[in-house]
Amino acid sequence: MQRRTFLGTMVSAAGAAQRGGALPWYRRAYRWGQTNITEKDPDRYDIEWWRQYWKRTEVQGVIINAGGIVAYYPSKFPLHHRAEFLRDRDLYGELVKAAHADELAVLARMDSNRTAEDFYRAHPDWFARDIHGNPYRAVEKYVTCIHGPYYEEYLPSVLREIVERSRPEGFTDNSWSGLGRDSICYCDNCTRKFQAASGMALPRKADWDDRAYRQWIPWNYRRRLDIWDLNNRATKAAGGPDCLWIGMNSGSITGQSRSFRDIKEICGRAEMILLDHQRRDDSSGFQQNGECGKLIHGLLGWDKIAPESMAMYNNGRNSFRLASKPAAEARMWMLEGFAGGIQPWWHHISAYHEDRRMYKTAEPVMRWHRANEQYLVNRVPVAPAGLVWSQRNTDFYGRNDPDGRVDQPYRGFFQALVRARIPYIPVNADHIDREAPGLTLLILPNVGAMSLEQCAAVRRFVERGGSLIATGVTSLYDEWGDPRNDFALASLFGASATQEFAAAYAKTVASAEHTYLRLSPELRAKVPGPKAGDEPSAVGERHAVLGGFEETDILPFGGLLAKLRVANGAVVPLTFIPDFPVYPPETSWMRTPKTDIPALVLNVTAAGGRVAYMPADIDRRFTRDNQPDHFHLLANLVHWALKDTLPLRVKGPGRIDCHLYKQPGRLVLHLINLTNPEAWRSSMEELYPVGPLKIEVRLPAGVGGRKVQLLVGGGKLAATVRDGWAEFDVRSVVDHEVAVIS
Repeated sequence: MQRRTFLGTMVSAAGAAQRGGALPWYRRAYRWGQTNITEKDPDRYDIEWWRQYWKRTEVQGVIINAGGIVAYYPSKFPLHHRAEFLRDRDLYGELVKAAHADELAVLARMDSNRTAEDFYRAHPDWFARDIHGNPYRAVEKYVTCIHGPYYEEYLPSVLREIVERSRPEGFTDNSWSGLGRDSICYCDNCTRKFQAASGMALPRKADWDDRAYRQWIPWNYRRRLDIWDLNNRATKAAGGPDCLWIGMNSGSITGQSRSFRDIKEICGRAEMILLDHQRRDDSSGFQQNGECGKLIHGLLGWDKIAPESMAMYNNGRNSFRLASKPAAEARMWMLEGFAGGIQPWWHHISAYHEDRRMYKTAEPVMRWHRANEQYLVNRVPVAPAGLVWSQRNTDFYGRNDPDGRVDQPYRGFFQALVRARIPYIPVNADHIDREAPGLTLLILPNVGAMSLEQCAAVRRFVERGGSLIATGVTSLYDEWGDPRNDFALASLFGASATQEFAAAYAKTVASAEHTYLRLSPELRAKVPGPKAGDEPSAVGERHAVLGGFEETDILPFGGLLAKLRVANGAVVPLTFIPDFPVYPPETSWMRTPKTDIPALVLNVTAAGGRVAYMPADIDRRFTRDNQPDHFHLLANLVHWALKDTLPLRVKGPGRIDCHLYKQPGRLVLHLINLTNPEAWRSSMEELYPVGPLKIEVRLPAGVGGRKVQLLVGGGKLAATVRDGWAEFDVRSVVDHEVAVIS
């Protein structure tokens, strides 16, 4: 598809879409670019060079700084601070004119939550204040209050001005959601509006047991949604029904919670999402970007697009804004995003760089995306496992420790699924009843705070024959984070909580102990090794979830457990071994080598589903300790619960992240090579090929499976079809491979 064909009707996209013609710009602009303008850039912006760069990188849309903290055009509003070196130039307008001449979509970028001091002096009642009445500051800027006239009156008028001057296709805003959860605003607007909404005074501090603080949380969430709707009304009224205000959102649920941005509700009302999600950390890796894409599309829909800001500058542990990110690091982040359904958006800080290496990074990746875009959009995932999450759980169970209570258990399970090469999708706890076709397993990694309706949806899933894995204190708290007397899902778990259990689990979140898990039955009597004479008889067979552990009777644990009440008929293959000294070595022997405290409870339902409840926080421990035994146990649980519904088998060396999708008449399989010592500690400089890989894919109706096209390595393969499975080999994967099976 050529540029002119793509955007030939850009100006009239709304009318064309209504007439059944071309799709609107926000459904077909897949590749984006952004040169984040600094105040110095009006003196040195080489527009013609960047226009050539737009063409070389095959972008279909650009994001151009317009206003907010800094205006890059001569605004009619005297307090709208013009860039220091702008003088009488309209840099924003010049760039929009050039982009439209090149038939590119334009998003006007705002950054709107703070201003210079002169604005504060003119309108002090528009700004956020602490409990002592002092204005909140961000460096030398003053932070505006999202509940005041700055957002309600001033910003909509700025948006209208920008539309009238340049007719952008839409808007985005980097800091649109105002103060975060760590700061309570006590300005007159907040004081008055919270009193009217709740009948209470503003909370004096963050206190999850304070009713006012609890109400303050959802009150702030509602306000951000109101602002989203207000800004969209303003831009559409000025620029037409397709002039969208899209804001900007994080790829982290915890990050969204800190900013009062309800990603489920936002995606439910959005035609397009822009992700400000630029880098990995050592605990999540590149694969977190694939996870992010699937989570967002699970809310947004797979027919919509979600471009992501992909930094070409070095934004590792220390952010070096003007230095180039290693090409391999940037490339792997981009490729994982593609695998999860994210669209590319290269991002440079400043229009002038002395480090010119960064200009070479995006071009080959963007060109590959352009050549293969038909396989990268408008597809649905093929995955039997659903990993359940809830932003409300992050808020009201996670509270002051969302990483330890919520993120780490979730991350441990998602990392185990990736390492086990098991396709999965994130599932919001409010969307369980609309789970994707083919989903046969729900995994609830310590989803502590659950409403009764969410629990009922889990029961309905299991009653339909679905399987369930739950860990930790899942369903032990209500949607406000208040403890229940028992698990709301106790009848499914085959286990009931005790007060001692809840107390022990709360302690284990913040600690690591020298504890173990005992496997049953014990087999060491028949395994070669020294004998003490008191080994129990090796009688009976172990459960399938303990496969691969035949030469050990214990597994390292590190957490704490207390007594549970276990239902008759439930299977308990793992029990808890309490803490004993680790140092000095002479004291390191088990004081209580065996208990009846369950670490894993297994059941099979009347409908044929398999249920595993694991009170031991192995998912969190895997995140923290990266213990191979923890991975194998989690993978075993998933394989057991899935029964024979796994749609993909990938055999061969290395760490491979697998994403499987379906399009009409074909399957699309992404293989991302994470086999690299630098995959676990940024930044990556080199790539290490792996292979060969033997691929087996279960064929759905309508897919013949005998033809395989490799989109990276090139060439076509002939697959063998046997018993409903297509089998083929991939000789080598350098950074990634995409196989199209038809």
